[in-house]
Amino acid sequence: MDVMLVYTKGTILAGAAFQTNPYDLSKLLEWCRIGELQLPDFQRSWVWDEDRIKSLIASISRAFPVGALMTLNTGGPVNFKPRPVEGAPDAAKAATPRSLLLDGQQRITSLFQVTVRGEVVHTVTPKNKRVKRWFYIDIRKAMDPAEDREEAIRGVPEDKVIRMNFGREIELDLSTPQLEYQNLMFPVSKVFDDLFDWHDGFTTYWAGEQNESVREEWKAFKKEVLDNFKSYQVPVIALDAGTSKEAVCVVFEKVNTGGKPLDAFELVTAMYAADGHELRKDWLGDGVKPGRQKRFMETLRPAGTDCGIIGEVSNTDFLQVVSLFYTRERRRAAEKAGKSGKELPAVTGNREALLALPLAAYKQYESLVEQGFTKAAKFLHLLHIYKIRDLPYQSQIVPLAAILADIGDAWEHEGNRAKLVRWYWNGVFGELYGSAVDTRSAKDFMEVPAWLKGGPEPTTVSETLFRSDRLKTMRMRLSAAYKGVNALLMVEGAQDFRSGQKFEQAVFFDENVDIHHIFPQNWCKAHGYTPAVFDSIINKTPLSGRTNRILGGIAPSEYLSRLEKGRDGAPPIALERLDGFLRSHLVDPTLLRADKFEAFMADRQTRLLVLIEKALGRAAYADASVDEEEDSADLAVTAD
Repeated sequence: MDVMLVYTKGTILAGAAFQTNPYDLSKLLEWCRIGELQLPDFQRSWVWDEDRIKSLIASISRAFPVGALMTLNTGGPVNFKPRPVEGAPDAAKAATPRSLLLDGQQRITSLFQVTVRGEVVHTVTPKNKRVKRWFYIDIRKAMDPAEDREEAIRGVPEDKVIRMNFGREIELDLSTPQLEYQNLMFPVSKVFDDLFDWHDGFTTYWAGEQNESVREEWKAFKKEVLDNFKSYQVPVIALDAGTSKEAVCVVFEKVNTGGKPLDAFELVTAMYAADGHELRKDWLGDGVKPGRQKRFMETLRPAGTDCGIIGEVSNTDFLQVVSLFYTRERRRAAEKAGKSGKELPAVTGNREALLALPLAAYKQYESLVEQGFTKAAKFLHLLHIYKIRDLPYQSQIVPLAAILADIGDAWEHEGNRAKLVRWYWNGVFGELYGSAVDTRSAKDFMEVPAWLKGGPEPTTVSETLFRSDRLKTMRMRLSAAYKGVNALLMVEGAQDFRSGQKFEQAVFFDENVDIHHIFPQNWCKAHGYTPAVFDSIINKTPLSGRTNRILGGIAPSEYLSRLEKGRDGAPPIALERLDGFLRSHLVDPTLLRADKFEAFMADRQTRLLVLIEKALGRAAYADASVDEEEDSADLAVTAD
C-alpha cells in the first residue's frame, strides 16, 4: 500500500508516497533492455570496477541480498529527460520509460552489462585502468564450500585468454565453447539464457561413463548457483508519479550517501533537457566554445595562476542568482495583484526554488546574472581580495553578484560604491555569511538596491555587531573576519616593510604576498608567549615572501636594523621612511623597535579596531564576559 516515506533519522518527507514490491532480477534487466526502466539524465555514468562487479555476481550466486532499488514512476510533475542504462540497444532510446531508476544504477548497469548485453564489458581495475572483461564462474571452485565465492568469479580479457610471464605463457584459454567446457568455466553472460546450447555442448563434451562425476557436478552447479540468478528477487521502492521535485532531490541524497551528493543543478539539468535545453553545456562548454565555468575561471585571472577570484563559483551559485531575480519578479507581480503578507511568494534561491525555476526564466536572466558575477570579481579586486583562499566568504559572492547585476552601471558611482563596500564589510565582520545563507542573500538582494536609492539601511548593515575583543580570537584562515582585516590593511595603503610598495595586484602576485607575523613565532615562543596570543591577527599583517624571510625568527629590533642597513645587495632604508612603512600597517614603530610585545598588542588592537569601525560605519561594543581564549567563531565558519 502507499505510505509516507520515513527516514531512519525519524524525519518524514511529505509528498513522497511509495510502494515496496519484490521483482525478479531477470524482469528488471529485461525492462532495461527494452527501455521501460531507464535513468534520469542527472545520473552519472556507470563507473564500477571489476572487483565490485565480481563481488556483486558472487552475492547473487549465493542468493545474498544486494540492497533495494528505488524508482520513480513517470507521468507526474517531475519531467526528467530519460536515458537508457549503459549498453542498452538503440531501440531502448526510442521507448517511453514507465519508471526511472533513482538508486541502484551501478548495480543494475553492472548486472545488465555482464548478463544480458552479450558483449565484452568495458570496466576499470581498482586502480582505475580501463579494461575489457568477460566474466566467468569457476564451477569447481563455486561448488567447493571451503572456497571464497568471490574467488570463483573470474574476469578474463577481451580475447578470453589469460596470459602470464609478460604474455609468453597461457594460463587459461576460454576462447571457444569447448575450452570453456574443458576448464569448467561458466560464462556469466549465459545465466539468463535457456542454457540449452551451453548445457548440450557441456554434456556432449563430458559424455561417457568416465565423466559422470563431472556431469553430476554440473547438475549441482545449476541447482545451487545458476538457479539463484533465475529466482533472484530485488526489493524495489517505487515512488509515486506525483512525488514532488524537492522530494525526489531529498530522497536521492538520502539513499545515495555512498556517492557524490546530488545537487539541484543536476536535477534542473535533467528537467531542462526534457525541454530540449542542454544546461550542462552552458556550464561546461561544448568542446569548441568554453562554458560559463571556464569564463568565470578566466575572469581577472592573474598570469601564472589557475583561476581568478570567482573561479570557484558553482553552477548552483549561478542558478541561485537567477532564482533571486525570478522569485522577486513573481513577488512583485503578486503585489500588483493586491496580495500581501503570507500570500506573497518568497524571494529566495533555496533548493526548492531552483527546482521550480522555469527554463524561460533561466534564459531571461542568464546573461544579466553572468555580468553580475563578472562585476563581483572587479569589486573584490577593488578591495584587494585577489585569491580565493583570501576570500572571506565564498557564499557572499551570490548576493554581491545579484546586487551588481540588478543595479547595472550604478555601482560605478562613488556614493553607491561606498555603500556597497560598507555592506560587504558588515557581512564579513558581522560574520553573517557562515550560516542561514539563503535567507541572508535574499534579504540583501531586496534591501541593498533599495538602500542605494535612499531607502533604509539593509539589515546586514543595521544589525551587525562587532565585539572589540574579537580581534584577539582571530587566529585562523577559516575566519572571514581574519581575512577581512588583511584586506582592509591593503585597502588602506599598507606598504611592504622592505620595498615600500603598496599591495596592488601586480605586486601582490609578483612578490608572493601573504599574511605573516610581525613579532616572529620563534621569538614569541622563546619569550613564553603562547600561540593563542601571538597567532592572533593583531600580530599579523600582509608582507611579501622576501620580506618575511628577512624577518626570520629574530626580534623586531634586529630585523628592523637589518632593513635599515640593507642586505644581500638591497639598499639601506632611512629610519624615518621605514617608520612610515610600519605606520601604514597600523604599527607603532617605537614599540616595535623596543620589542615591547604586550604594549604592541594592546596598541595595535586599538588601531585595528578603529579601522574596522570605519569600515562598518559604527562603533564596536565591549563584552567583558567573553572568554578571550574562545576560538569558536573561527571554527564555525565553513563557507570558505
